[in-house]
Amino acid sequence: MNELVGGIEAGGTKFVCAIGTGPDDVRAIERFPTTSPEETLQRTIQFFKDQSTELGPVAAIGVGSFGPVDPHLNSSTFGYVTSTPKPGWKDTDVVGPLCNALGVPVAFDTDVNAAALGEWRWGAAKKLDCFIYLTIGTGIGGGGMINGHLMHGLIHPEMGHVRIPHDLSRDPYPGHCPFHGDCLEGLAAGPAIGERWGQPAEEFPDDHPAWELEAEYLALALVNFLCTVSPQRIIIGGGVMRPHLFEPVRKKVQELLAGYVDSTSITDEIDTFIVPPGLGSQAGVLGAIALGQRLCNS
Repeated sequence: MNELVGGIEAGGTKFVCAIGTGPDDVRAIERFPTTSPEETLQRTIQFFKDQSTELGPVAAIGVGSFGPVDPHLNSSTFGYVTSTPKPGWKDTDVVGPLCNALGVPVAFDTDVNAAALGEWRWGAAKKLDCFIYLTIGTGIGGGGMINGHLMHGLIHPEMGHVRIPHDLSRDPYPGHCPFHGDCLEGLAAGPAIGERWGQPAEEFPDDHPAWELEAEYLALALVNFLCTVSPQRIIIGGGVMRPHLFEPVRKKVQELLAGYVDSTSITDEIDTFIVPPGLGSQAGVLGAIALGQRLCNS
């Protein structure tokens, strides 16, 4: 695959645009804040127009977007961000303006499914046909593969909005999610941590009590995903998922499962079962490039 492809990691906080063919060949990359749809999409379009002068045109573009989104090709709202809590972005057409302005085919999926595809192609999910990719940041999202296919269905997975046990006597915080209050995202995403403790999570030291509660909430969710999807690996990225969190999450998962899932991946090899992304912070935009490459191969 030598054709240049564009990738767009369309996040609720920032957009990352890149051109290349893979992790070892990123020719151009730019990051900028997610503002209004009009301003953000125009800046995205301008990036590809400017780079085409120097690098040549791209053969396709892949977009991994915050959601919820409509990923179904036969839908009248394919390529839209739909019922998002992101102010100003509800029912926004992302794919249409890109296709019209740039004249190339555009692949579209969730940001977590795109990152999952990148990890399967080049990172921590190589040679696996069933795994989950989670991102813990401003929001919480999940995607991945089952039997070698990206997860889709009625729409797409919304793992950040599962309901988990919430002991109000221990944690009286009501939750941040505007739809569900104390779902997983409402309790464990970055804004929830900041509101609960009165300062941003990135300012906490590793021994702050916030992390014990965070590890417990994440482990509760992972056990649910493990028991329903039975993944061969769980990959967790995002700005909230600091390196020191992995160990308490792994231990809590083992404790909650209580020996029920009889697999050495859980009992003896959990350090290689719950892991960070192999592509690091570039999983999303590289996964978007991988989405675009699928269009070139179809």
